[in-house]
Amino acid sequence: MSAGRRRALVATALALAALGACGRRGPPVAPEHRAPQVVGDLTAATRAGAIDLTWTVPRRRADNSRIVEPGIARLFRADDAGTGEPRAALLQRDRVRGYTEITAFRLDDPAADFLRGNQIHYTDRRDLVFGRRYTYVVTTSDASGRTSLPSSRVSVTYIAAPAPPQALRAEPGDRAARLTWQAPAMLADGSPISDTITYEVLRAGDATSAPAAVGRTESGVTSFQDRGLANDQTYYYAVRAIRAAGAATAVGEAGDRVAVTPAKTTAPSPVTNVVAIPSRGEVRLSWQPSSEPDIAAYVVYRAAGTAAPIRVGAVRPPMTTFVDRNVPSGTYRYTVRAQDTSARANESAPSNEVSVTVP
Repeated sequence: MSAGRRRALVATALALAALGACGRRGPPVAPEHRAPQVVGDLTAATRAGAIDLTWTVPRRRADNSRIVEPGIARLFRADDAGTGEPRAALLQRDRVRGYTEITAFRLDDPAADFLRGNQIHYTDRRDLVFGRRYTYVVTTSDASGRTSLPSSRVSVTYIAAPAPPQALRAEPGDRAARLTWQAPAMLADGSPISDTITYEVLRAGDATSAPAAVGRTESGVTSFQDRGLANDQTYYYAVRAIRAAGAATAVGEAGDRVAVTPAKTTAPSPVTNVVAIPSRGEVRLSWQPSSEPDIAAYVVYRAAGTAAPIRVGAVRPPMTTFVDRNVPSGTYRYTVRAQDTSARANESAPSNEVSVTVP
């Protein structure tokens, strides 16, 4: 075979290989489409001595394909006096121009303490100055170094938070707890309070769990009624103050916790139509039951002459009869009370009174 013939065959083979490869892989993907998606839920909140930030880590790329090997999330910050628009966030390689990188998070460790599920939680305490506006953005890079565009900017003005509320008290109710407290006398930096103060009530189901917010008061209100609780279960409460100064807010630290155990305090409906039949040495009683669904017992009381009634026995529902035995001769008055299943064992008002004479 001539040299020219061999060159022609090689060229044809290379062309066919190129066409086949093109058919298998499709057109090349633009680099920006392979970068992680942009974070869309960055939030920032000022509290005593810090700014708390939270956002969700993207698990997909801009082209919606899954990120198999996570890389690094970066948090950037800029600060200013708070006038005009915050600094624009423009990506320059894996940095944001004009912003300082506060910290970076390695995303290949699912047990990292900054990760809660798919969210990053970070507290910024770095060189914060009261009255300054702090603007944050975040980026995400995969294991190959492809970096997302910066998130939308989130800005907060750092102001002093209120001191914790004082003298928190909790009173139990029926499936409820009523809380009262005293307003803080000053801000956390010792300056007087001159702005609007509201309060956030926190509740936990045990003494060691972190409490969660269950409600917020109107401005200046220092009491709260928490309803829909379970009776005979102990709850733990704390309250924190929130300052609003123009568009800026600051959440104070929570005060000391208090415990409260709601309990049923309403007595059950009374027993009706008590009938007593005496015989030698005993009295047989019967009655119509209480209409309440949570009756634990029916308690029988007996009184001799003008003496106060004494408890002589009890039966559990559904029984509505009782025999009082070994009763000496004489005249007696009987009543029956319904007792509920609550921890307080509330008793109803007495039933109708019946009088009998035992021979």
